Formats: sequence, C-alpha cells, structure tokens
Amino acid sequence: MAASDQIKSLIKSFGQGDEDRFFASAMQIAASEARQGHASFAQELKSLIEDARKNRSLAQFERGKIVSLSPQKRELSELIDIFQPRITLSDMVLAADVKGRLEKLIVEQSKLELLLHHNLKPRRKLLLTGAPGTGKTMTAQAIAGELGIPVFIIRLDGILSKFMGESIAKLRMIFDIMPQQRGVYLFDEFDSIGSHRDQGQDIGEIKRILNSFLINIEKDNSNSIIIAATNLPELLDKALFRRFDDIINYPLPTNDEIIAATKKYTTAFTFDAQINYKALADAASGLNYSDIAKACEETIKEMILSGAKKLHKAFLLSSLKNKKT
Repeated sequence: MAASDQIKSLIKSFGQGDEDRFFASAMQIAASEARQGHASFAQELKSLIEDARKNRSLAQFERGKIVSLSPQKRELSELIDIFQPRITLSDMVLAADVKGRLEKLIVEQSKLELLLHHNLKPRRKLLLTGAPGTGKTMTAQAIAGELGIPVFIIRLDGILSKFMGESIAKLRMIFDIMPQQRGVYLFDEFDSIGSHRDQGQDIGEIKRILNSFLINIEKDNSNSIIIAATNLPELLDKALFRRFDDIINYPLPTNDEIIAATKKYTTAFTFDAQINYKALADAASGLNYSDIAKACEETIKEMILSGAKKLHKAFLLSSLKNKKT
C-alpha cells in the first residue's frame, strides 16, 4: 500500500487546493504500487488520474468562459483569454516589499463597499515591472484568486497585428467590458503599446493606441482591477506612470527567496540526501522564479520516471546550473 507520507501529502494538497501537487502525489502513489508488483492496480490508478486531469481541465475551461459577450463584442474572444484562477498570493514567493503592497491592494479591494461609502477609491490600477519569470503574470492570477473574480489576459500582439487600423476600437471595447464584468484585466508585455510616443518607425499607429489607452484608463471608473506588466519599463511613455495607483518592481529572487521557492515547489517530496541550501542558492543565483520552478518540476519528473522513491539532489543542482547556460 501507499506510504503514509504519500497519503498525507495527497490529503494536504487536496485541502489546500493545490491541484498540481495533488496529481503529482497521486502519480507517486501509483508508481509506488507498481514497484511493489501491483501492476494492475497501479495501471488502474494511472488511468483514473489521467481521466481526472482531463475532466478537471474541461470543467475549468467551461467555468472559465463566464462572460457572455454581446454579438458586437464576440470578436474580442480572439484577443482575450478568460479563466478563474485557483492560486492566491500564498502560492507565491515574493520580496517582502512586493508582497506587502499587493496585500494592501487585496485589503482595500476586500473592503470596497466600505471605502466607497466614504467616497474613497481602493487602489486597482497597477504597473508591474521586472525581468521575465519574476512573477508579474502570476500576480494577476493570484489577485483574481484572492478576490474570487476572473482574470482577463489581453493579447496585445493581436491588437497590434491582426487588427492594425482597428486597434483603438478594439481597445475601447475591452474597456467597455470592465464595468459589466468585474475582473482582473492584465495587459501583458505592455511596452508593445506603451512605448514613447516619439519613438519607433510606426509612430502614427502606436501613438494613437497609446493615446487611446491613456484616455480609457483615465476615464475608467469600474470596480475592475487593471494591471499592466512590462519587462522594459525604460521604454514606457512617462505619461503612463501617473495613471497607475502603484508601480511595483519585481526583482530577481534573493538567496533566501530561492531557498523558500525550492522548498515550496518540492514540499510534497523528500530528497535522497541532505541539501546544503546555501550551495543550492549559489547554484541558482541569477535565475528567476520560473527557471527555479522548472528545475524542480524536472527533478520531480525524473524521480517518477526513474522509479525512485526520493528526489535526486544531484539532479536538481544540475538542472539549476543548466538553466544558466
């Protein structure tokens, strides 16, 4: 039968709503049964897990399409991904300053009616800056998860390419949705439309789109949360900055944050040898959270596929080092 630690991990992950860890723990139990010679039972478990994954994904997809767009606005479905996140800020490892500022937004949004009663507006317009993989996109999902509202991810590349010449009208339609459907609206890779109005070869179109965004975000009085994220804040037009309630910079993780992230990503498992976390942090120094998460995921998959009972410390260290090359 499955080891007690595996069963406890399975129950704990279910209770915390950590779907990825739940399925990883379930697969570990199936692998353990196979190693003990219970091939038929192990195969049955794997089939059940695979079916559960598929059904879960379908249910999330159906639940994610919660916005009924009018016929005039259905064309926006090609520009917006909509879903209900299951993560919260507790699922992220963040710098103390970043976490504190995000928690402040959550508190203000949670007491929205109280603030409005006193003619005060909660902060709801954020500009997130920082290197790729530092948690900007995940933050939008975590905020939506905290508040129980959907996240709308706007594909700005679609506005610029497919609808060149119609961009302003499409942007206006997106802002028109915000009062109708409260959510977190993420404009990722924002520098694609937010660059200096006097730069670039396609000055005319970009300038018109940027001016339109400035007008729309200034006029917006919805209860939705607007987040713009960029890896290149130095390219943004200075007029943008005063339109946001808060500008938050996401640094690369410190050694302590690297250690915390590694422990979080591997919490359901044990290692085959004691880890020197200082050496691990040194090996991962300069990596972003996405790289660290991928290295941990590769280590978990290697354990499952090799039939091992514990994660291989050497494999994790090697994976982290390889992310730097």
